[in-house]
Amino acid sequence: MSLEERIKEVNARVEAACARSGRLREEVNVIAVTKYVSAVAMASVLDNGLEHVGENRWQDAADKWSKLGDRGTWHFIGHLQTNKVKDVIGKFEFIHSLDRLSLAQELDKKAAALGLKIKAFVQVNISGETSKYGLSSEAVVPFLKQIRDLEHVDVIGLMTMAPHEADPENTRPVFRGLRELRDALNGQALTREPIVHLSMGMSNDFEVAVEEGATWLRLGSVLVGREEDFHWA
Repeated sequence: MSLEERIKEVNARVEAACARSGRLREEVNVIAVTKYVSAVAMASVLDNGLEHVGENRWQDAADKWSKLGDRGTWHFIGHLQTNKVKDVIGKFEFIHSLDRLSLAQELDKKAAALGLKIKAFVQVNISGETSKYGLSSEAVVPFLKQIRDLEHVDVIGLMTMAPHEADPENTRPVFRGLRELRDALNGQALTREPIVHLSMGMSNDFEVAVEEGATWLRLGSVLVGREEDFHWA
């Protein structure tokens, strides 16, 4: 399928998932994950109306930023090393992988120097897989208390990754768990503003994530595709 066809199909699937769960389509935002494609392909993504783009590593994103940094809204969705904060700060409006105090402190320090506020998602390892980054559910409350006074880091949401399942329905407990955790945290008033957003759902399982309350989907293969899908490559 062409990029235009993939966009149309994904939108239809998101709309259907919203309808099934009694949600408004406007509640769900889509991040086009461009980590596997070139700057030329990313330009096509932006040209086709996909405003939000996601990258996993600064090393892969640097060339694209140099050519396209004045376009779109950029999300850092991969594990962020503390020594790379200086590279991504001021370029990526959203950080989806806040998972430790040292990272929060470095983000706050660099953002303060630039007069910025970082919109951050706390990464939570709901599934408990040892291969995944993120805080345990039990560690989130003490972590939020630790970072509450960092004025330049705004926790706007939680992020998680579900295991890759042959049957996406099996991911439902993970997504439901993140939503229930958010609601419980909001009941404790641990952040300056209520936590609204849930960054969850990828190409294999995004419809289940929508049904469970996702507000940001991170879609690569099902939406952007691969470099060879862009016929000039």
